[in-house]
Amino acid sequence: MIKSDKKVEKVFQIEIIETLSNLVEISAENEQEALLKAQELYRNEDIVLYPDNLIDTKFNIFKYG
Repeated sequence: MIKSDKKVEKVFQIEIIETLSNLVEISAENEQEALLKAQELYRNEDIVLYPDNLIDTKFNIFKYG
């Protein structure tokens, strides 16, 4: 029997999740209106999050093969 010291490498999938956060002030009559305004401003790119707004990074590993 021949011994082999060669290690078998496996392939893994790594999920990287970055969370960006920024506080903005919105004038509105109530919370729902404020949320809708903020969502619209964000969708229209009037509010933009940048790398400086990074607050967390998570790594999740999945065995792939």
